[in-house]
Amino acid sequence: MTNSQKKTVVVMPAYNAEKTLEKTVGEIPAGVVDEIILVDDSSKDRTVDVAKSLGLTVYNHEKNKGYGGNQKTCYKLALESGADYIIMVHPDYQYDARIIPHAIGFLELGICDVVLGNRIRTRKEALNCGMPLYKYIANRFLTVVENLVTGQNLGEWHSGFRAYGRQVLETIPYEKNSDDFVFDTEFLAQAVAFGFKIGDIPIPVRYFREASSINFFRSVRYGITSLGVLVKYLVFLTGIKKPEIFRPKNGK
Repeated sequence: MTNSQKKTVVVMPAYNAEKTLEKTVGEIPAGVVDEIILVDDSSKDRTVDVAKSLGLTVYNHEKNKGYGGNQKTCYKLALESGADYIIMVHPDYQYDARIIPHAIGFLELGICDVVLGNRIRTRKEALNCGMPLYKYIANRFLTVVENLVTGQNLGEWHSGFRAYGRQVLETIPYEKNSDDFVFDTEFLAQAVAFGFKIGDIPIPVRYFREASSINFFRSVRYGITSLGVLVKYLVFLTGIKKPEIFRPKNGK
């Protein structure tokens, strides 16, 4: 059970999620979430219509702003709604939304400020669930390097299921982050830099045709830019210069 005096909001950064949205929403446990906000990034299908039929709070970008740009709007709207706990769930049915109350529990207890869903409990399970081999290898390599550089011990850095306490979003200058997929890596590096406690819990993952997934070449670009974030983090650690994404929202 979650604290009834705290408001929990699920945010969904959506793009062409017409076929999977209803199944994703249907998997969210009843009575756990106070509001679901879907931000549609100028989809070409009926995502907005489906979202409205399900009673979701819907915001539509007139022009596509990218995955990171979509999240910026999601978090802005969640904070404006008075959310205490914010859960990001991709509406493509790739991540199992049933773990939401467990993620919230870690936030409520103060054990974590940020909770990730870890898709890679074992290599066999990840590959059997459809994760492409090249993505598995890249995920393992990047996660090892990211953990070494930042001093963390996360099962993976690249999950699309994330839960945050309000203070995290009020502190991290995520508005300065990329509008592309590397937004997620930047956000976690920022969470480390600002001293937030990060943890993860196992989450079943599903790879299938309708689930969103970037292609090989965009994956390579994502990997390179993620390593670039680590360079910025190391520069931040030296104290010689503070990259813009590691400057608090008050600008100091």
